[in-house]
Amino acid sequence: MLHTDIIAPISSLLERHRTERPDKVAYWDSARSVTYAQLAERTASIAAGLAAIGLSEGDRLAIYLPNSVDWIETCLAGLRAGAVIVPISYDAAEGEIAYRLADADCRTVVTTPARQALVGKLATGLGHPLAMVLTAADSAATTLDSLATGASGAPRDPTDIDRTSFIIYTSGTTGRAKGVLLSVRGMLWITAACWAPILGLNEADVVLSPLPLFHSYGLNLSVLSVLAVGASEHIMEKFSPQQALELLQTGNYSVFPGVPTMFHYLLQRAQESGIERLGKTRMCFSAGAILPATLNRAFEQRFGTPLIDGYGITETSTMVTVNWMSGARPMGSCGLPVPGLAVRIVDPVTLVDLPIGSEGELIVRGPNLMQGYHNKPAETAAALRHGWYHTGDLAKSDPNGYLTITGRIKELIIRGGQNIAPAEIEEVVILHPQVLDCAIVGVPHATLGEVPYLFVVAQGGELDVDSLLTHCRGSLSSYKIPEATHIVAEIPRTGSGKIMRFKLVEAMKQT
Repeated sequence: MLHTDIIAPISSLLERHRTERPDKVAYWDSARSVTYAQLAERTASIAAGLAAIGLSEGDRLAIYLPNSVDWIETCLAGLRAGAVIVPISYDAAEGEIAYRLADADCRTVVTTPARQALVGKLATGLGHPLAMVLTAADSAATTLDSLATGASGAPRDPTDIDRTSFIIYTSGTTGRAKGVLLSVRGMLWITAACWAPILGLNEADVVLSPLPLFHSYGLNLSVLSVLAVGASEHIMEKFSPQQALELLQTGNYSVFPGVPTMFHYLLQRAQESGIERLGKTRMCFSAGAILPATLNRAFEQRFGTPLIDGYGITETSTMVTVNWMSGARPMGSCGLPVPGLAVRIVDPVTLVDLPIGSEGELIVRGPNLMQGYHNKPAETAAALRHGWYHTGDLAKSDPNGYLTITGRIKELIIRGGQNIAPAEIEEVVILHPQVLDCAIVGVPHATLGEVPYLFVVAQGGELDVDSLLTHCRGSLSSYKIPEATHIVAEIPRTGSGKIMRFKLVEAMKQT
């Protein structure tokens, strides 16, 4: 059942919780916590303060912070000020930061004293003033606290939840990122149609979140959805499998969201330390990248905690499909479409709907679709056609409607006319005992067109390649066996856990 009461302006949600649960801790990190009453009061003052220093309604506000309560307050205050929120990864490269600040035409940025000099340098290339607010300062610089305690006046508190409120930059698995335009309604619709009714997220939950808040998955679940239902959340600045296990062992947490890579390392660390339970955690949830069925089974067998999988993308305000806590749950499937969404699997060329069981492109229609790509009309027109978003993801459906994502159209390797999905090889390789992480990349071949190359993060940096290839031959057809194997220090991934294959190709060209 759609929880329509939580699709509301941010100010309305804050006022509701300030009235109903004023002393309840809303969010906390390693440095401080904030109750719902404090959150309502501080974000109102910060919003008024942002307006006082020149932030106009519709201006872009960049959040360039690590995961923290400061991040949460900045986001909610920015929305209350009528700004468009532009999250930037705190670990982003200088060029990526500069691109986002310029492309989104940011007028204000909230960052840390440690990044003040860098932001100041980048601001000189924007062609317009960039106001800077710091989380703390020894000088007379404007800070969040000075805005929270010294501002006068009321926040704008816009009620139009259909206007553009976020520019979320896609993670860039194929190169330069695009700014996805999203609304508060689209984001909270996911809460109302998915997180609350299907996964049961509610005011009694205490979430332990390692998700990067700049990414749409973290923003949607760990910021907006926790607020919408009135839950509590402990924000981890960065994911650490050891720290996560220690925290979960306390029994204080009920929900743990992550991406497949996190659950892989969590399981590995638990096996090394002999841990077999995750406290009172009622559910772990995985999204952001394909969750291998083998990892899903091994995790649940080890901990006895459901690891629920779903599929989402930034352009759909996150979730498209999700497995349910009850009923059938085919391992390897990303579940059923979120109620209220329409999905189709079509031939990528003819756009004709394909029979059940056939692999094709997944296209989506619903109230959670993006408004388009910022300043990119051609890309918007190519992605949004006749009300349908063309995901570029390959999928197939079983007779009961459960969807499985099989790869990306552009990542499909065609070897001598045979189609190879990188994920199929990766799911086999990751089971080898010496493999910590892996990725398959298609490399041009003079006679075959393309062949798969394997990149491996090996246990202790050592890998018996012959043993690995023998392992692969036991589960894969001969044309899917990697043509070459490279040992690397890490697999480059986006904040949501997707493999950035183009970076592996670039690194290989440079060696």
